[in-house]
Amino acid sequence: MNGEDDMKTANQTCERAGTGPAVEKAMGRAVRGHILLVEDEPSLAALEMGVLMACGYVVTLVESGELALSTLREIVPDLVLLDLDLPGAVNGWDVLKALRAYSGTSTTPVLLTSAEATAQKYLRTCGETRSTLDHLPKPYPIQTLLKRIERMLDMTP
Repeated sequence: MNGEDDMKTANQTCERAGTGPAVEKAMGRAVRGHILLVEDEPSLAALEMGVLMACGYVVTLVESGELALSTLREIVPDLVLLDLDLPGAVNGWDVLKALRAYSGTSTTPVLLTSAEATAQKYLRTCGETRSTLDHLPKPYPIQTLLKRIERMLDMTP
């Protein structure tokens, strides 16, 4: 597949997810929000980043918890798409805890992605609403990811 085919597929995915009008504006005419994507799996990160950008989002990609923490000191994204299963000394749970402790990002919506069953249990006991914290179990359809992101951003004050 070439770059043109990849973009066409990404645009079709955005349209199927109900984000069609944004696709028309995405090519340099409108920005829907800034997403910090924290994902260590290169192929999944590339897929998510490409689709999100095609749908009009600005995306900052980091592949470790350490990089996520340093990035959060520099930017305040509109949403964090956070893989819980990160390599290294700082995992996704550590990033979430630090994110909630930072004054500028304490209410930033976070969409957790993981195959971990503990994420669902945490969501039931953490006291946050689904507008600020949600979980999408892996593997998931890209259309579901887009709908969840859009819902969370629409619910954010």
